[in-house]
Amino acid sequence: MKRLFGTDGVRGEANGLLTAELVLQLSQAAAVVLGHNKVDEGKRPFAVVARDPRISGHFISAAVEAGLSSSGVDVLDAGTMPTPAAAYLVDNIDADFGVMISASHNPAPDNGIKFLARGGQKLDDELEDAIERVMNSGNFATPTGADVGRVTRFADAEDRYLLHLLQSLPNRLDGLHMVLDCAHGAASAISPRLFHSAGAKVDVIGADPDGLNINDGYGSTHLENLQREVVARGADFGIAHDGDADRCLAVDAEGNVVDGDQIMAIMAVAMKDAGTLKDNTLVVTVMSNLGLKLAMQEHGIELLETAVGDRYVLEGMRYGSYSLGGEQSGHLIFSDYATTGDGLLTGLQLGARMAATGKSLKELAQVMTHLPQVLINVPQVDKSQVNTNETLQKAVEDVEARLGDGGRVLLRASGTEPLVRVMVEAQDKETAQSTCQELADVVKAELGL
Repeated sequence: MKRLFGTDGVRGEANGLLTAELVLQLSQAAAVVLGHNKVDEGKRPFAVVARDPRISGHFISAAVEAGLSSSGVDVLDAGTMPTPAAAYLVDNIDADFGVMISASHNPAPDNGIKFLARGGQKLDDELEDAIERVMNSGNFATPTGADVGRVTRFADAEDRYLLHLLQSLPNRLDGLHMVLDCAHGAASAISPRLFHSAGAKVDVIGADPDGLNINDGYGSTHLENLQREVVARGADFGIAHDGDADRCLAVDAEGNVVDGDQIMAIMAVAMKDAGTLKDNTLVVTVMSNLGLKLAMQEHGIELLETAVGDRYVLEGMRYGSYSLGGEQSGHLIFSDYATTGDGLLTGLQLGARMAATGKSLKELAQVMTHLPQVLINVPQVDKSQVNTNETLQKAVEDVEARLGDGGRVLLRASGTEPLVRVMVEAQDKETAQSTCQELADVVKAELGL
């Protein structure tokens, strides 16, 4: 039977995979697994529930709250809030767990459910598997009378989160003019309020959610509008969130994109200067650009590489209690202030660095130079042999020897398809393209089905 949980919760088409019935049963199972300690003490567990503004979030949140409360869990409904806000609130009020209803950067017809353990942490595989087992068994809690859960509005949820973010600021953003793209998503109300409160002059786009337009032409996966508006309005920089605001990408005053690798480089150097970068180590995935590694070497900062996915970055950070990590896509985790990627926190810290140094974002981003990176997906192959085929391994070794320290090769098997991703970085685009195609041809010839 196919595993229900994916790399980031349960995600799919609302009323397709995510029916009200499935969501109800999933929530009942989560109540058993995540709330059992409180039940064993003879008390009702309590949980925070939040959602992004997708229209399907209404019926899904109703099903979640019905499943939890019918299982004896008290629910604090935070309404429309970013994913990092839900994680913070679970920790802040010491809730037993939390539920975030969102499909992140996916289009409006999709939705998803992310469970958060005590402390606002993402669930590990064992807990997710335990929830699936209980759901499949149907062994749910069925309290009656006064023992059923209560559902109440989390009235000061936004204020708590906003104050927390402002308290993270090393300095204000006075004098900075920014354009903020909220992707018509979960940060549409709170993010403009945050940056105004921090002292910036804020022009806002993509902040009119109607339940159907989330991520539609706006946000961190569609930067064209932000690039145009930053230049047209003469702003100092722009910030783009995704639908649930756990990502942040930026645009400089000339309209150039500043990606997650560049933001990590800027913030790692800033934190090293301030003495807050634990063990002078930055945690990244294997997909981060080689230019980031070379830049960090120049600044005496170590890199710890993990598999792709913010959950693996989090695991790596917890391993060494590191203070900064993230992905090229704009998921940045500041563990002194957050348990997950937080696009609002990231944008705030980036703006604070600009204000403190008096440098433009373009100047700050020059801390690293991107090496040209080419990615080719090779479909219809036996991905299980990607690390064992001798001919392929020899071809990779030959390319790596030619590239030397100025390049890199990465072969990754897809987690969901018969597909291998070939990525090559080199000192120039032509070399990256030709060597990537060379290896892709070997993959197809050796592993083709």
